[in-house]
This record gives sequence, structure tokens and C-alpha cells, in this order.
Amino acid sequence: MEEPIRTRARVTGVVQGVGFRPFVYALATRLGLTGFVGNDVDGVFVEAEGPEARVRTFVRALQEEAPPLAQVETVRSTTVPATGEPGFSIRQSGAGGRATTLVAADSATCEDCLAELDDPGDRRHGYPFINCTNCGPRFTIVTGIPYDRPKTTMAGFRMCARCEAEYTDPADRRFHAQPVCCARCGPHLSLVDAHGSPLAGDPLEGAAALLAAGAVLAVKGLGGYHLAAGAADAHACATLRARKHREDKAFAVMVADLRQARRLCEVDAEAQELLCSRRRPIVLLPRKADAPVAPSVAPGNRDLGLMLPYTPMHALLLRATRQPVVLTSGNTSDEPIAHRDEDAFPRLAPLADAFLTHDRAIHTRTDDSVVRPPVVQGGAPVLIRRSRGYVPEPVQVPWLWPRPVLACGAELKNTFCLATHRRAFVSHHIGDLENLETLRSFTDGIAHLQSLFEIDPEVVAHDLHPEYLSTKHAHTLTRMTRVGVQHHHAHIAACLADNSTDEPVIGVALDGTGYGTDGTIWGGEFLLADLAGFTRAGFFDPVPMPGGAAAIRHPWRMAAAHLDHAFEGRVPEGLDLRRRRGTDWDTVVTMARRGVNAPLTSSAGRLFDAVSAIAGVRDSVNYEGQAAVELEQLVDPDEDGAYTARVDGGEQLRVRTTDLVRAVAEDVLAGADAGRVAARFHRGLCGAVVAACDVIARRSGRSTVALSGGVFVNTVLYAGVVRGLRARGLRVLTHARVPCNDGGISLGQAAVAGARDRARQLTGPAG
Repeated sequence: MEEPIRTRARVTGVVQGVGFRPFVYALATRLGLTGFVGNDVDGVFVEAEGPEARVRTFVRALQEEAPPLAQVETVRSTTVPATGEPGFSIRQSGAGGRATTLVAADSATCEDCLAELDDPGDRRHGYPFINCTNCGPRFTIVTGIPYDRPKTTMAGFRMCARCEAEYTDPADRRFHAQPVCCARCGPHLSLVDAHGSPLAGDPLEGAAALLAAGAVLAVKGLGGYHLAAGAADAHACATLRARKHREDKAFAVMVADLRQARRLCEVDAEAQELLCSRRRPIVLLPRKADAPVAPSVAPGNRDLGLMLPYTPMHALLLRATRQPVVLTSGNTSDEPIAHRDEDAFPRLAPLADAFLTHDRAIHTRTDDSVVRPPVVQGGAPVLIRRSRGYVPEPVQVPWLWPRPVLACGAELKNTFCLATHRRAFVSHHIGDLENLETLRSFTDGIAHLQSLFEIDPEVVAHDLHPEYLSTKHAHTLTRMTRVGVQHHHAHIAACLADNSTDEPVIGVALDGTGYGTDGTIWGGEFLLADLAGFTRAGFFDPVPMPGGAAAIRHPWRMAAAHLDHAFEGRVPEGLDLRRRRGTDWDTVVTMARRGVNAPLTSSAGRLFDAVSAIAGVRDSVNYEGQAAVELEQLVDPDEDGAYTARVDGGEQLRVRTTDLVRAVAEDVLAGADAGRVAARFHRGLCGAVVAACDVIARRSGRSTVALSGGVFVNTVLYAGVVRGLRARGLRVLTHARVPCNDGGISLGQAAVAGARDRARQLTGPAG
């Protein structure tokens, strides 16, 4: 008879709260092995004993057959003496020690739970909080680790006997599913008016009736409150816009199923995969011309942001309404999403007619994630906002951070990042750090993730802009080593970390604003960069930014500055924009020429603003990037013409965007429509970026180009530049795991801080 062997294994990664222990138990039982499995602060520990071939099969299967929500990073095993211990058991979670295990992101309701939800014979039929080890809330309810029920917001719900039997049965799908519950012992929905008084009847039926009658509802979801209205109800959507003070920015729409999604948008196989994924992001898709949605849902936009229900409550609500529903973040513009009841009711009562809420607390607010299907053939989906469904899963990299790092991120679309060992934990979307409420959300989020993963940062990385609230926060952390990182270098470093490489590249960083090392506002940058440092190899023509921040809110100001620069002070009198602005035109031009409150900027974002205003698309904006978004939406796909821009040599290249501005103005004077102008401008800018990279590649000998910055959210520009660079034989790196916009900046800051720390270790303090 073959002598048994015993193996001791350690499994790391997202392996708690995802059904990993019952999977191990079932695997060992199937193979006839003895031993045990358990959780502790490091992940999952396993010992298995039996015939050698079966034990080897067991160890391989720990990674190859892991449950759907598990993300196994490593399986390390060693042989230990056999004990002859009978049976296989699941041990209680161990406590103590420094936490290194991971917490899963929230996951959409699985097919098994949906089947039970629909089964009249199942005891959880129609229960809006059904979940199991393969789905449900995770990050939004966890308060600490190891991930067990007492350390979640389900701690106050005592399991009934039937739920406890499932929870303690290793063969059950709900074994140690921490949020497990049913209608007898779990959370419940309630429907109340704006004053908090209960409304009679079934909450879901009442909510559906209110939506059908044109009401605006506040709906408590997984990571916070949403505001909901019937997507086809023009009056309700207009009311929601007015109350939320959100004049133009598109609303997201939740649809019940793929059939409804296809009624509104073009849904191909890649889009379907994103819509149906366990992450359930908002997916930006081409809108059908006859889509039955109110005009105010996404004004001036060819796309709609669609998502499928990701909780059983959403699934039941969408079935009850029988129509798509606008589901937008529960806040007024510029505020963080409301997630605590005591905060949500006073904040949202002026906006909502009623509240569909529940009594399970949300510990961490998380906005919905936003993604676009791949833009180029063979490319990855494009993340625009990384939050619910993705966070707190780390970005794994092949290098080590010598000391733990806190990276504070940017001012707009803020995220922070905690990095240690080979993991970077990029936070959920915080928002724009422009008020006290959002700053508090930022600092609370840092404290929670530090506590959750027991990371005690020794280095703090920040943007160079002295007035960013994130920078000011970094300067309060006096016990940490501070590392300032230039904004566009952080963009390129984020792209490198996203691609798990530290190779030297040509970095193209195109965005709205970033504090430059020369004191000007950068934003159209060509860098020779690696993780540790960069040199500026080229940039767009700098022009004055008359009024500073006022030029961002009023793109016509940038148009005046660009036109005055391009035409050397002799702007054609016949331009409609000049006539529209009247006497304000001369005031702004004078400001630009004298440099009074008019810092120089090379910004690609401000160039888009200028062209939008010249083409008559948008003189003033109601949200960041609106002028550029609307210009992109007008691009005529049948137009194959392109403007051209010179790329001047010298130690630092200059892309002569003045050529593009002159061509735009001349076409507008000749009567060209905005769609044609937009198409020619986009194609011309793509050509100029590719030409500049080609020159820098020949000069430097580098053949890899990294693209980053918020302007690359523009799909026309992104696709055109990628194709053009590849046609020149250059390798192109783009983002896949974090956004290219400022939501990825914190990862780049952390990567730069780590690289400089590694270099310091090699050279010593005096090096």
C-alpha cells in the first residue's frame, strides 16, 4: 500500500469571502484526502494528506479550479510529516498578526441566486437581499479582517436556524457566506416619503408605481444612494436635472436585461460580456436613433451609459417598473455620493419625492464603475471610472515597494493609492477634491484602507501643484518622507505600472491641466520617461489661458487666445465667435497678450475647448470636459480630410497647434459644418501626435510609446493615435487596469515613489 504524504499549503490573493474554504473542503473530499483548511490574516492555510498523486492533483487544483470570485495570487506548498489524522475539516478563522490577505470587490447576483429569487417554491423567493459565496456585497460592508460576519455590517442580523445551518454546512453554497440571510433574519426594504414617514403597501410595488407616475426616488443600493426616474419620462428626467443641478452631463440608465439594452443601444459580444460581468459597470454604448429615452438623459451624446441590475433589489425593481430607469449618483453636483442614512435623508430629501431604502448599513461608499468596450482591435476595455466591482482588488506589479507608500492622487477624479510589497491598492472613486465633504471622504477612505490591510505608510507621494487639497493633505503628514511627482510623469508611470513594466518609453500625456516644472500649465506633453524620472522631449504650442480657471469654464476664452496667437493678432473679423462675444472679446485678448492672470498652457484639453468654441459647439461648459465631449460626438465618420500641423525640431519639439487652429477658423469662415471641422481636426491632431513620436523615436532609439491622460478618453483620438503609431512600427502601451484620466494618477505617483526609493537603496543616501 502506498505511503501517504502530507502537504502544507498557503494560498494568497482574494480567497476570503468567496467560497474558497468550501471549495477546498469539497476538493479534498472528492480526492479522499484528510486534513484541514482555514482563514487567517495571511489568506488561506491548508494541510492535506493522502496518496502522493492525489495530493499533487489537489495542490494544482487550488489555483486551476478556484471559485468564480477568487483571485489566487500564489500557492506555496511544502511537504510535512504525515499524521494519520482522520477526516477533513474547516477550521475557525485565526486572529492576530499583520493582515496581508485581500478583500473581494462587491459582485453582482449570480445565476443560482437569481434562479432562487424567481422560484415560488424557494424560501428566498422575491427576497431582495439574496446572496451566496459566489455573489453579493463584500467591500462595501466589510469593517475589518479576517472577513467574517462580526466584521461586516451584517453583524447585527442574527441568523435564523435555517440560515445558520446553510452557513455551517461545508457542502452548502452559502457556507461561510458572511452576508447570508433570508426574510426571517435579514435586512428589509422600506418605502418612505421625503420626511421619513412610511408609505403603505409593498415597497417595491410602491416604488415602481411612483416611478410610473413621474416621481424622483432616492434608492439605497450597494455602495450608496442613487436618484432614480423613468428613463422615458421627459418631465421626470428634467425635474431630476433641475433638482440635482446637473444641467447637461449624461445620466446612466439601468435596464432589466439584454433585451432592453438592445432596444436602446448597439450591443455586440464584447459589450454583452461587460454588461453581464460580475462587476456590472456602466458600459458606454452607441445609442440607437429610436431609443425610447427622454432627450435630457444624455443631451448631445451619441452614446448611452447602460448597466444591468447588480443586486436582487435592483432586479426586482426593474421587473416591477417594466421600463429602463435613470440611476444616477445620490448627490448634488460636486458632492460625494450619500451612503449613510443619517446623511442621505437630509441631503436628498430636497431632491427626491420618496426613498426606497433598507436597514443594512453601507460601510464604504463606492460609485458605479464606468467602462467602454475595446476601441481598437485586440485592445482591452477602456476603464473611465474604477470603483464598485473592481475595488479593492490590487494592481499587481513585478517589483517591490521598499517602504509602504500612500499616494494622494490628483484634484479631479481623485483616487488615492496604498502600495506595499508588490501590490498597489488604488481606491474607489472619491471625486473632485473641491469641498470639505469630498475631502472628508478622501481622508476617511485612506484611514479605512490602511486599517483594512494594516498598511502603515512611510512615504507619501503627491502632485507638485501646491494648491491641490491632496497635496496639502500630504504636507500634513510630517512623519512620512514626501515625494513630489510631476502630474504628467505620474500619468506615464501609471501606464507603465498598468502594463507591469518599468522600461524607458516615449510618454504622450494629453490632458486638461497639470503643474509643470517650469511654472506653466502643461497638458500636451511628450516625455522621455521611466518610473524614476523624465525629460520633456516636446510639447504643444503654449498659449495664454486668459482668466486662469475661468478659461476652463468658458472655452471661448481659450478660443480667443488660440486665435490671437495663430493669426498673430489679426483674427478674421468675420468669425461668428468674435461677433458673439462682443466687447468681451477685446478684454480677454488684451488679458492674454499682457499675461495678466493668463498663465501659459500647452494643454491638449484647452485646445479641444478652443476648437469647440470656434466651431460653434460650446462657448461655456457645465461640467469638466463638456466642450471636448460634444466636439467628439459631432465627428462626421464619412469625412476623410485632415488638417496638418508642423512638428518643429530643436532640443524640445513643438507641435504647432496654431496650424490646426488656423485651419479650423478658415473652414468655419468658408461655411464648413461642425461635423466636418471636428473630423478634420481630430484626424489632424492624431497625425501631429504620431509624427512627433516618430521624430522622438528616431532621436532617442526608443520604440515603445505609452499613452495616458484624460484626453485619451476621446475614442476618435485614442484609436487614431494607436493605429498611426503601430503603422510606424512603434509598440503602444495603453491603460487596462486603471483609467487613463486622473483616476489613475495615484498609481503613477506610487510607482514613481517606489522607483526612487529603490534607486536610493542602491546608491545610498548620498547617491
